[in-house]
Amino acid sequence: MSLPAFERARAKINLFLHVGAKRADGYHALQSLVVFADVGDELRFAPANALTLAIEGPFARGLSDAQDNLVLKAARALDAQAHIVLTKNLPVASGIGGGSADAAAVLRALGKGRDDLFEIAAGIGSDVPICVASRPAWMEGRGEIVRPLAGVPPLPMLLVNPGLAVGTAEVFRTLVTRHGTELELPDGFRSADEFFAFLSSTANDLEAPACKIEPAIEEVLGTIGASSGVRLARMSGSGATCFGLFDSGDNARRAAAAIANVHSKWWVRATSAV
Repeated sequence: MSLPAFERARAKINLFLHVGAKRADGYHALQSLVVFADVGDELRFAPANALTLAIEGPFARGLSDAQDNLVLKAARALDAQAHIVLTKNLPVASGIGGGSADAAAVLRALGKGRDDLFEIAAGIGSDVPICVASRPAWMEGRGEIVRPLAGVPPLPMLLVNPGLAVGTAEVFRTLVTRHGTELELPDGFRSADEFFAFLSSTANDLEAPACKIEPAIEEVLGTIGASSGVRLARMSGSGATCFGLFDSGDNARRAAAAIANVHSKWWVRATSAV
């Protein structure tokens, strides 16, 4: 197998996340609009006689190279033999799909030309299928239904994580109010105003229970929301990472600098979504 040298695993951002009823298979039905930020983990590949994984980077200590690591699961699903180096730039268990994006990056890199990547991805994790394409899309079902979306405007963005992990299972257990999954999803958007008007009618159903578990998330949301030029402040996934969508990249960068100056232990990144 000819191996690529490098693959990026961009952060997955749930611009909204509606939760429906629990399905017979134990998963909750979901509706979400997902975009991907221009920040993420990095994977490098080298030929080897066996499958091995090394983890480095600022958040390497939060991960294990044990057999249940999603990178290894993805590689084993392809019967791949390679030495993989994962540079972990994203906080672990942070609601922005780090592990899922990493697994999807392995599938893209080592499974080029295969027509079953989405099926393999669905067997690895609910967020992995949408991360394979790594493009704006609607996500439904438990995550296995992915529909590409056109007309998403440029999105200057700020990502903030207060330096804590929130367990997804605990967030779902704490969930009380949910929007369900009956929202009519448009085929696309004709303007930025139409896009933001749609977002204003949505929410992240997991935000309230996550804030109840970790009140620091509410502080992050308030801090982002008070920034100049912010159009929307919301939590991604099951948290604890929150995002702000801004009217300009300059305002996003100024907000990042101001927040990082006051909250030196928070992970803060100005970026953009595509």
